[in-house]
Amino acid sequence: MNFIREQARAVPVIADTDVLVLGSGPAGVSAAIQAAREGMKTILIEQTGDIGGISTAGLMSHWTGNTKGGIYEEILDRSSESGESDDTFNGGMRQVINPERLKTVYLEMLAEAGAGIRLYTFACGVIMEGSTLKGVIVESKSGREAILAKIIIDATGDGDIAAKAGVPYILGREADGKMQPATLMFKVAGVDTSRAVFPGAFEDHIQIPLKDSRLIEEGGTARTADIQQLGKENLPSPSGHVLLYRTTLPDVVTCNMTNCIDINGTKAEDLTKAYVTCRFQMDKIVSFLRDFVPGFENCYVISSASLIGIRETRHFKGEKTLTEQDILEARVFPDWVVTKASFNFDVHNMSGNGLDETGVQKGFTQKKGYTIPYGCFVPQKVDNLFLAGRNISGTHMAHSNYRVMPICANMGQSVGIAAALCVKNGVRPRDLDYHLVQERLIQLGVEP
Repeated sequence: MNFIREQARAVPVIADTDVLVLGSGPAGVSAAIQAAREGMKTILIEQTGDIGGISTAGLMSHWTGNTKGGIYEEILDRSSESGESDDTFNGGMRQVINPERLKTVYLEMLAEAGAGIRLYTFACGVIMEGSTLKGVIVESKSGREAILAKIIIDATGDGDIAAKAGVPYILGREADGKMQPATLMFKVAGVDTSRAVFPGAFEDHIQIPLKDSRLIEEGGTARTADIQQLGKENLPSPSGHVLLYRTTLPDVVTCNMTNCIDINGTKAEDLTKAYVTCRFQMDKIVSFLRDFVPGFENCYVISSASLIGIRETRHFKGEKTLTEQDILEARVFPDWVVTKASFNFDVHNMSGNGLDETGVQKGFTQKKGYTIPYGCFVPQKVDNLFLAGRNISGTHMAHSNYRVMPICANMGQSVGIAAALCVKNGVRPRDLDYHLVQERLIQLGVEP
């Protein structure tokens, strides 16, 4: 490989802040809102033009998973258009996302809290003083600039700055490094939702009538087939599962059906491959829906995500590591800072479509929820840095549960509080008394 040596240059310091948050997905935006609410001068950096990450630019259909208490419920209250009080997605509409409304709600909450934001800006380098992270180098149309901060929160999903700072991590599954597949979400209009079916999980084996009149049985009864089996047989591999969700718009449905395997979301070339692969699957998926699925005979694409959905990349090493067994036991840690987290082991097939053999959705029996300890957010070896979101310290299987957006939002709130306490008390994250975080969460209505 050839190299070009850049000339040394002076990088202007454009800000010196209390708390700097990188990435504006549910974890990052919640961290920035809460840190600002705690009185900190806070700046939120986002590489795209939208606040919200997968919840908005990623065109996610709904808030998968759940928690009780915390900033997630506040976001839900302010953004939901259903008017329902029940926050259970199955059978209800409260968790269905209107991404345009949610973008505005995020901006309103940030403005009310007094947090600064900088869009179209990519965090690309670290400013280190020994093992202490002192700031971040950013790139944008304004050029190469530096932002200094007392505490930095990496909520980039992939942990780009944590990696550059030298925090140790495992990429993907421990046994072989494989990572969950990527998806490009899209919406179709022209759906007769009064006749449509909405399989919401890989294990939803809905029987639908076959449309070919030659397959009508004696007596005029139409033959039926399993919608998931039809998908496997008629969609291009590695797509093949059928996941369809209602939206807040009439006759519009969100499709979670594109699929690209063998992707490393920390590489630009793989992100490009995932986007192109999923994009080329969309027309074939629409043809399948028209040909096979009731109510979708006249459907057509009206929008697609501007951000490819990456489910898994780096699992960083923290002071503590959340495991599959911790979740199965509904463990309440002494240093809990996220509580009542609830989901399943949502492992997408890493060699094809559907659910991986290690995944458990409807068969997941632990309904009590679980906690996440403070140590999972404090990285090893690097100071003045917090992790938040799917990049925290946990195993591959645990990650398949906690990576969902409601849980990540409450992670962000807790880390925002912790960051503010570190600044106020002049301590490193690893030296902070976690009881102070718990006391503040309890004041905000969060209980273990």
